[in-house]
Amino acid sequence: MAGSAQPPTAAVAGVGGPDGGSLAGDGDGEAFGDRSLSQGLSVLVGLALCVTMLGLGCAVELGQLGQQLRRPVGLLLALLGQFVAMPLLAFLLALIFALDEVAAVAVLLCGCCPGGNLSNLMSVLVDGDMNLSIIMTASSTLLALFLMPLCLWLYSRHWINTALVRLLPLGAVSLTLGSTLLPIGLGVLIRYRHPRAADLLVKISLWSLLVTVVILFILTGTMLGPELMAHIPASVYAIAVLMPLAGYALGYGLATVFKMPPHCRRTVSLETGCQNVQLCTAILKLTFPPELIGSMYMFPLLYALFQSAEAGLFVLAYKMYGRESYKQDTLGEEEDTDISYKKLKEEEIADTSYGTVTTEEHNSIQMEPTQTAL
Repeated sequence: MAGSAQPPTAAVAGVGGPDGGSLAGDGDGEAFGDRSLSQGLSVLVGLALCVTMLGLGCAVELGQLGQQLRRPVGLLLALLGQFVAMPLLAFLLALIFALDEVAAVAVLLCGCCPGGNLSNLMSVLVDGDMNLSIIMTASSTLLALFLMPLCLWLYSRHWINTALVRLLPLGAVSLTLGSTLLPIGLGVLIRYRHPRAADLLVKISLWSLLVTVVILFILTGTMLGPELMAHIPASVYAIAVLMPLAGYALGYGLATVFKMPPHCRRTVSLETGCQNVQLCTAILKLTFPPELIGSMYMFPLLYALFQSAEAGLFVLAYKMYGRESYKQDTLGEEEDTDISYKKLKEEEIADTSYGTVTTEEHNSIQMEPTQTAL
């Protein structure tokens, strides 16, 4: 695309110039160059990621994993949604809006991330299939160890002649992903040994998601000052709005192709559109130098804001218009179950009476020998 050849702007790109200096705006460079604030953000992002992955592990039961391995529908949907549909969507949006390499890398990184915990919370609110939601989130997180670096390498080829993409730290991305296995494994162990504690940790991780996003917005706004929003192009805002919305639509369409019931379609829709923004933020913060990534560090936070708002509208629309149909479907299933139960009881009664001797039959049996004797 023509836009790919555009040089990054001073305020947005932050790519080092020929003399080794930063091309980022003064506000971006000085703010991100503040070592104490930068280290504080790194610690916060790392802790938030650990809590999120711990909560994800606490939501997984070994029995569910065994069932999914025998019938891996959730695994297949996670693969298609998170590592086929979303990376391709991010790539196409970056081309359509003619993003420079820095913004494109931020968008691609978010699009290649696995599913996030927000989808689990939203699936509860729309009466979705929680087992499917948790399995899809966990599966996509494990698949990300191999497929996320592969997708980043594949889709960043369009910008390969730029300095940032040449420095794309795929090894550091893999290392960050690998580090998430420890809290996930610990969470699975807690679920196995202490189910009640696991339930509590799941709730804590869900609330920490919301709190972390708010804190990161506040701290980042403090670091970059009031001109932060002006440093981010309008095209990036447009992508932050369109990308989760398109992800929800793609997920619903994917579940429809698989002929899944309505509650599973809602689940797959939310799982596809909701990305693990904590992981994306951590990778951007921990693997890229601040002077390189500039204000694009804010993209996953913008994505988190709009994916939450759009998922909230999804939930609101369901509560207003879809809940009654769900109740009717559930009631119909319960009535069918009651009828089947009554039929079963009648059959049991019939089977019990079969071969028994009634009082009249017993008297008739006693009378017959007497008549014979006469």
